[in-house]
Amino acid sequence: MSRLPHDQRPSLREGSDQTQPHPNQMSMNTDENSPVLFREAQRFTQIWIWLLILFVAGLQWWGFIQQIILGQPWGDNPAPDWMMVTFWLLFGIGMPLFFVYLRLIVTVTKETIDVHFRPLMHRKISIADIASAQAETYSPLRSYGGWGIRGLNKNRAYSISGNQGVAVILNNGDRILIGSLRAEEMALAIETAQRR
Repeated sequence: MSRLPHDQRPSLREGSDQTQPHPNQMSMNTDENSPVLFREAQRFTQIWIWLLILFVAGLQWWGFIQQIILGQPWGDNPAPDWMMVTFWLLFGIGMPLFFVYLRLIVTVTKETIDVHFRPLMHRKISIADIASAQAETYSPLRSYGGWGIRGLNKNRAYSISGNQGVAVILNNGDRILIGSLRAEEMALAIETAQRR
């Protein structure tokens, strides 16, 4: 796990423009009357994950069409029709739609860091509870066993792609790693919020 080189970190003057959200994000406030300093929405972009999802979904569609639509048993020991329909609904339709909808949305305001791993969890971290925030490069597989909601209570990680994030250390010693494709911008926004 390593920090990003210091010469790649933008100064507060340089980064202040980068952390400003797009105009249509200015009204998307996590806390009422608290302007958004940073907002990022990520989704799974790893090709191997989508190939696996499409492979599993394709098998379910193949079995559904052959056995339910065409009336020909699928395989040497075919499952009952009700089970075939259930698996088709869960893995042929439900699983692809779930991953399409899945997002890691991080919003930083002067009051909180809002971490929304849609639709699984939603967590707010008070800026007042943060001791430090540092952009870093890490290994998702080696450090946390992969992407997603990972780690234990004292060392949590919320990530969805890539190998960069912001390590947030709370006043009570807890560590939270928030994955980001714009880690430097997020860290700068948190530092800006702490100064206000």
